Amino acid sequence: MFTGIIEAVGEIAELQPQGGDLRVRVRSGKLDLTDVGLGDSIATNGVCLTVVDLPGDGYWADVSAETLDVTSVSSWKKGDRANLEKALTPQTRLGGHIVSGHVDGIGEVVWRKSEARAERFRLRAPENLARYIAHKGSITVDGTSLTVNAVDGAEFELTIVPHTLQETIMGSYSAGTRVNLEVDLIARYLERLLLGDKAAKSSDEGMTLEFLAQHGFYKR
Repeated sequence: MFTGIIEAVGEIAELQPQGGDLRVRVRSGKLDLTDVGLGDSIATNGVCLTVVDLPGDGYWADVSAETLDVTSVSSWKKGDRANLEKALTPQTRLGGHIVSGHVDGIGEVVWRKSEARAERFRLRAPENLARYIAHKGSITVDGTSLTVNAVDGAEFELTIVPHTLQETIMGSYSAGTRVNLEVDLIARYLERLLLGDKAAKSSDEGMTLEFLAQHGFYKR
């Protein structure tokens, strides 16, 4: 588990295709790896990766075909910068929100504009994730815990302060940038709980307005 508070910005140093999946080497920059061992987890642009080797200036990790399908890892190139965060410990301050490192989908930056000393971004999420994104709720973008300032359908807005722009890769975002999104974990569990007995039945529908109306959670 992670907090979404980025500890360092690293660099993709090497990418080795491995017959359908991928092995990646990440230079860890200022991230302290003295307490990291083989098998530990490091969120890399929001993707929970398991350390399989520690060459001294960073770490190697294996990326499965499933992860390549649902994250931006498949588009990584040598030299790309990446947000890094080590897994939290019982002593870690939870400055962001609870983040699993399991990416839900790929979003896209729609526009970016200056707002005083901050930058305002509008992003578009996959339609199937829109129901989990709420005004003033939390969302993880490339591993960074952020607060949603506005929601319009599958699009949402973020206001990013100078410190976050400096300490993450968000300063390099522009229209068209693809980002890893992880929605709030509590929202996902709440949806599952509301399904009740229906959760045990095989269905791709998930939570619908029809279901909410039938159970008194929504008025037509």
